[in-house]
Amino acid sequence: MAGALAHIRVLDLSRILAGPWAGQVLADMGADVIKVERPGTGDDTRGWGPPYVKDQAGQLTDIAAYYLCANRNKRSVTVDITQPEGQEIIRALAAESDVVLENFKVGGLRQYGLDYDSLRAINPKLVYCSITGFGQDGPYASRAGYDFLIQGLGGLMSLTGVPDGEAGAGPMKAGVALTDVLTGLYAVCAVLGALAHRDKDGFRAGNGQHVDLALLDVQVACLANQAMSYLATGRSPARLGNAHPSIVPYQDFPTADGYMILAIGNDGQFARFCKSAECEELSTDPRFATNKARVENRSVLIPLLKQRTVLRTTAEWIARLEESGVPCGPINTLADVFADPQVLARGLKVDMDHSQAGTVSLVASPLRLSDTPVVYRRPPPLLGEHTGEILREVLRMDEHALAGLKEKGVI
Repeated sequence: MAGALAHIRVLDLSRILAGPWAGQVLADMGADVIKVERPGTGDDTRGWGPPYVKDQAGQLTDIAAYYLCANRNKRSVTVDITQPEGQEIIRALAAESDVVLENFKVGGLRQYGLDYDSLRAINPKLVYCSITGFGQDGPYASRAGYDFLIQGLGGLMSLTGVPDGEAGAGPMKAGVALTDVLTGLYAVCAVLGALAHRDKDGFRAGNGQHVDLALLDVQVACLANQAMSYLATGRSPARLGNAHPSIVPYQDFPTADGYMILAIGNDGQFARFCKSAECEELSTDPRFATNKARVENRSVLIPLLKQRTVLRTTAEWIARLEESGVPCGPINTLADVFADPQVLARGLKVDMDHSQAGTVSLVASPLRLSDTPVVYRRPPPLLGEHTGEILREVLRMDEHALAGLKEKGVI
């Protein structure tokens, strides 16, 4: 069954996470994604280990787990873009593509004639997506951008971590490179929007365009309600640990054997929780009867609730509260996550055959399309695994030409 984007070819010049994440999402929807890498070294994340996956004999390979997270369903071609012949290969591939993804520094590809203006002259139908730390203009445009730096500069870390005055206080980054992942997802949205505009009067009937996507822009945009709280009041929200600035109780609570999460979103749920916790008087107390009152009296209410939650185990609370329709849940390790019955039922782990490792386990795509489902066609490719295949298929090169390019170190 053809994927939703089986008619689209993507030339992916990006590396690390944001660009490759976008490329993987497009590839999962059926696009032919050609991953262009440096001969000999490839994507930086190929060397970002340990951990490395093991082969069927239990021996470690040189395949970094990090690389596997964002490169499924792609084909890898190695091309040295610093050589004129390599630049010509990229231009020829761009002429046969619909999308280019790149995350070089601003102006970094211009010296090779691979910038947007140069490739648009060859293929005006091209959607060219540039992912940078700070965008194509502004005083920071020339700076390199990394997720951790952007989480700090873009305000996320000021909102994340234990509040001042408590043990362990201080700003904290998210445990996953969320800015990179979110930027990858925004890149997919922008690329699909640009393709839809190009093709609104028929496939390739219109022209492509340049997508200027910055990690900082995405981070600020994704501050969501916290950004609006600042814009509405002029006051910067403070770190609240796992608590919510506008909903109470909405945080972690200690139990007899660990912790659980309560995510109480309205007054009815709070009343049902109090009944289950045998403290019904709290739900009628004017200080706690409404969410507004609970937010205002957070410092009084939370200690009272913690005195109740430590009386039962996490499992006992979850069983009790689910029966009462009170949103709650455990704080799972990743071992717990991949053993969870809902995760198993949704098939969120997929195993794929791999020429070097035998089999690799990957996290499944969350996309569920009824008529064009995701198909796991290819495991993350070995470095340059498809170089000959792509150059023969797309550019119609013969074996003599390929041998000459290989001898010169171009491929």
